[in-house]
Amino acid sequence: MMSSFNLFGLNIHLYSLCILAGIIVAYFIISNEAKKHNIDSETITNIIFYGLLFGILGARLYYVVFNLNYYKDNLLDIFKIWNGGLAIHGGVLFGAIFVFFYCRKKKLDFLKLCDIILPGVIIAQAIGRWGNFFNQEAYGSMVTLDTLHNLLVPEFIIKGMFIRGNYYLPTFYFESIWCILGFIFMIVLRNKVKIKTGTITALYLIWYGIGRGLIETFRTDSLMIFNIKQAQVISVIAIIIGIVILLNRKRNKYKED
Repeated sequence: MMSSFNLFGLNIHLYSLCILAGIIVAYFIISNEAKKHNIDSETITNIIFYGLLFGILGARLYYVVFNLNYYKDNLLDIFKIWNGGLAIHGGVLFGAIFVFFYCRKKKLDFLKLCDIILPGVIIAQAIGRWGNFFNQEAYGSMVTLDTLHNLLVPEFIIKGMFIRGNYYLPTFYFESIWCILGFIFMIVLRNKVKIKTGTITALYLIWYGIGRGLIETFRTDSLMIFNIKQAQVISVIAIIIGIVILLNRKRNKYKED
């Protein structure tokens, strides 16, 4: 499968293009929502730009830390992010840390900003996952062709999941669909229902936590904490945090958005 192409002498990686496309879509979604809350364009641009930088740094560091046995002998490969190796949990964590301190400095409501940002983040995740398809990574266990047909996997994805003579579950595809559904749910809820600050943030944590936790069960390239898949540990923590936010919302701790 083609993972890159040449354009005017430059080698363009499809993985990178998928991430870039996700960033662009997220930027417009976040900027549009920020205007509705009278947040000036400079503030939201700073948050997106620096949050993105910290997010990419965190995503890469997170992945490298869990693969130190390889990278300690291949230091230059740390910088080759176009080959894959961005852990979304590290990206969200580092991005959230930046947004938190930025909000403290500018005296902004952290949860309100997260509510504005996270729908853009989850659709960017959905788009970015297709980079895994072109790199033929982040797939699941070996399956039969009939299994893929029974799961209604599109034919072009089935062909892409034929690797070294075997078919594999396209877990990246299932996660992308899950993220798209989560995005639609968030947007509909945000536009049709009067909700309180923190609701969208809680929904993101619970929705993505459930989806990623279940899908991770089938992945064969998971980052591990001893003998436990770290993504599932983080997913459980995310779900718990999301539930806590919702419970506090019901107690009217957070104001209406």
